[in-house]
Amino acid sequence: MWNAYKQINPSIGDEIDAWAFGVEPDLLADLVCTGEKTATASAYDLYAVEDEPLPQEGTFDVVLDSKDQAVCIIKITKVSVQPFHQVSADHAFKEGEGDKSLAYWRQVHEDFFKDWLGEAGLTFTPDSKVVLEEFRKVYPL
Repeated sequence: MWNAYKQINPSIGDEIDAWAFGVEPDLLADLVCTGEKTATASAYDLYAVEDEPLPQEGTFDVVLDSKDQAVCIIKITKVSVQPFHQVSADHAFKEGEGDKSLAYWRQVHEDFFKDWLGEAGLTFTPDSKVVLEEFRKVYPL
């Protein structure tokens, strides 16, 4: 998939960042493909634990399904870091999950972040920082 898109957009280079969503990767990848999901969130503290750089605006990623098969390519259009309790209803809507409400987003993501941070020996609080990404699907169109 990367090579096919590179024929259209040679500027993407050779470095491929491919990943699957942590919870329900197939459902969330499908939401990206249909255009329902144009944003995601991750725990800021885990980037330091895993020694990974934060996502960068303007880069391209391959979204994988639960079998590590490429589903689509996205371009990251915006990255910000905010405390969990300050995530907006607009961002929750862009994540495209459940009823797209902020209440739903908070419920699902609080549980998710508690689990993932707990596994790393960290504690989740409403002030825990989250990395908010917005993106658009660029391939296949």
